[in-house]
Parts: sequence; structure tokens; C-alpha cells
Amino acid sequence: RHVERLAQAGIERVVINLSWLGPMIRDYLGDGSRYGVSIHYSEESPRALETAGGIFRALPTLSPGPFLVVNGDVLTDYPFERLRLGDSHDAHLVLVPNPPQHPDGDFGLQAGLAVPAAAERHTFSGIAVYRPELFAGCADGVFPLKPLLLRAMAAQRCGAEIYPGLWEDVGTPERLRALNG
Repeated sequence: RHVERLAQAGIERVVINLSWLGPMIRDYLGDGSRYGVSIHYSEESPRALETAGGIFRALPTLSPGPFLVVNGDVLTDYPFERLRLGDSHDAHLVLVPNPPQHPDGDFGLQAGLAVPAAAERHTFSGIAVYRPELFAGCADGVFPLKPLLLRAMAAQRCGAEIYPGLWEDVGTPERLRALNG
């Protein structure tokens, strides 16, 4: 679904990080030509690199400018074509209302900027646009995204928006069954 929606949004080049079930994903999606995109793959084996580690490893495959990221384990109707990164930002996050499995959220929103603490917190959707500069000083390996986002927030370089539309985390077999049921 993501590949088709990214193509509809005018994105022509897609990079997919592969770890668990990687060969099956590659076999199913191929080179992307049937979707109207060019798909490139970034291997995370022998083990998953977490979000930031996976993105960092894929950086050489991505274009030199800002790039969109969408987690593969979400279902959404977010309009990818509207996602923008401010000139003074290294990241722009799409936040959503907190789902039942994550009632306390991740970040707040103040004057268009993501903040680590706020009276009202929202869940990071896994949809964002980043500049490669967000990953400055990183090295290949397993590492999470949150410390990089907190660094950008501290420098007021992390924009955000709240998306009230369809967004579901399908990161567990139970939640996937519930959506398919």
C-alpha cells in the first residue's frame, strides 16, 4: 500500500530497509516498475538496526537532500504529497492522536515545533521527512531515532504537525488481525 501511495504522491524512487522477511519483501515488490517507482533495498542483516541505524545505513542510497520516511508497520491515508520540511528544520514529524496501546504519546507540539515535554502529547506516527544532517556524527550500527530527534528539538530544528486522519499501528500480529477482521 505504501509503495502505491508514494507513487501516487509523485515519489519516483523508494528505498526499503530489509531485515525480518527481507527476501520475501524483495521477491514480492521487485524493482518497483509495476508500481511506477524504482525500488532500491538497504540490507540490515544480520540483525535489525532500529529506526535510526536503518536510516543511517540507507543514507548513501538516498538522494542528498531531504527524504520522506514511513514505517512499514502502519496503515494510513496521510497525503504524502503534502509533507514538507521547513528551511530551518532537520526533521518534520507527523504526530497522531494517541492510540490505546500508547496512551501517553511521545511528543508535544508548540508553534509548529515538536517538543519533548508538553501538557498534551501525541504519538509519533512513523511518518516524517528528514535531512541527512540529522544523522551527523552517527556511525553504522544499531541505534534508535529518539535521541537524534531530541537533539533536533533542543536546537528547535524539528517541526511537527498533527494528523487526525486514518492511522493504525499494525506492528503486532494481534493488531494486524484486528484490522483484517
